[in-house]
Amino acid sequence: MQPYDTKELEERVILVGVQESFSEDVEESLDELAELCETAGALVVGRVIQNREKIHPGTYVGKGKIEELKSMIWELRATGIVCDDELSPAQMKNLQELLDTKVMDRTLVILDIFAARASTSEGKIQVELAQLRYRASRLAGLGRSLSRLGGGIGTRGPGEKKLEMDRRLIRERISRLKKELADVERHRELLRSQRNQSGMKVAALVGYTSAGKSSIENALTNAGILEDAMLFSTLDTTTRALQLDGTQEILLTDTVGFIRKLPHHLIEAFKSTLEEAKYADYIIHVVDASNPQRDKQMYIVYETLDHLGVKNKKILTLFNKIDIRTDDDPLQDFRADHVLQISATENAGLDAVKDVLQEMLREDKIYNGQIGIIKHINKVDEEIFVYFPYEEQLVKYDISLLKKDYLGLAYALTAHKCQGNEFKDVIMIVSNEDSFMLNSNYLYSAMTRAKENLHIVGELEAILNGLKNKNIKDRQTILRLIGEKQK
Repeated sequence: MQPYDTKELEERVILVGVQESFSEDVEESLDELAELCETAGALVVGRVIQNREKIHPGTYVGKGKIEELKSMIWELRATGIVCDDELSPAQMKNLQELLDTKVMDRTLVILDIFAARASTSEGKIQVELAQLRYRASRLAGLGRSLSRLGGGIGTRGPGEKKLEMDRRLIRERISRLKKELADVERHRELLRSQRNQSGMKVAALVGYTSAGKSSIENALTNAGILEDAMLFSTLDTTTRALQLDGTQEILLTDTVGFIRKLPHHLIEAFKSTLEEAKYADYIIHVVDASNPQRDKQMYIVYETLDHLGVKNKKILTLFNKIDIRTDDDPLQDFRADHVLQISATENAGLDAVKDVLQEMLREDKIYNGQIGIIKHINKVDEEIFVYFPYEEQLVKYDISLLKKDYLGLAYALTAHKCQGNEFKDVIMIVSNEDSFMLNSNYLYSAMTRAKENLHIVGELEAILNGLKNKNIKDRQTILRLIGEKQK
């Protein structure tokens, strides 16, 4: 008896996209989809684009394009089609029946890549959870394609088991995976808490997929993360310490790459991983400077960060791969606090990265017990700039953070404690409640502490009464009492 040939069949796919009015360029999106299919192991043999006001609710494309696809599938010996948008269960089922071929969408391809790339237990749980959520509502549409021998896109991970599973079993599996993921998330929260207690700052590497985040972390920390030209080479976060000048250290965390039309199933499943950027102190935004679509990719990254609730973070943007850049257009990022041009593969500009990170650490340093001089208050952006003479540094603080987190201890200087020193700015608080202390000599001494500016806050009546008061009472100290007895 001849055994079945279980060798994986070559996937030959046709890409299908819909150009809606005022939507993004579908040609660019299909170029990226082709790269995704290549990463998943498929060969792209053709593409079809239909101009429509909106996507067809039942079949994604119109009847004319369906007939065109039938002919192309036969002529090009295609084994399936891949649609550029996430298909509804009805769209997938209807296309499957009309074309009699395997029907996939962008989300299914991305999920398949993730299934192949996941290496840690957390990553595998997240991928399987996303796959199950996606497939739970698509059992009817996926049934025939998953029943074929030989595998292919969409069959990795738990995909092979789908025909034995009904919706009840899927729900039970999702419930178990969510519990396992909750345990992993608690462990991740514990690690974050330990990092916070250590006082070490964390910088999260974010960016479009294949921008070079892993290459940068490897070059700076020798992390040993997998690097290749394929999309989504890194799914699992890796945190390594980066030694800066002196005793300063900062933690670098690599994250999952972003992409346009990132499936919501993935965002939900990888929430704990993606939130590394939310809880980081700084954002290092890595951009592929050689990619002609870099501006669009930057927009997608910031859009995803906003969706995750990543706000009010200092951003260092690294335009990577300048060694293979072919255009002369300016490299700008108006949302970044610092911008550098580097090449991780050539080790170009990495020392400058360390210098900027060192500067960012200094800017956020809290000088406990040191006297600082407020130089400027920006009410619009709620920023306060304080100059520390001892360090000769101007430090920017967020006013809201100062109110909530950092002002746990305050020091007060009084006229009695000035030790004869003078200050550029002096604030005097005068109240009737302290009228027993107020006299002309005391007020004169306090006022003379100011070199340039004197700010008097309080009740005018108390000030006037103090200036009129010429009586000076003897200080009733122990030394004085001893002197009186000796007399």
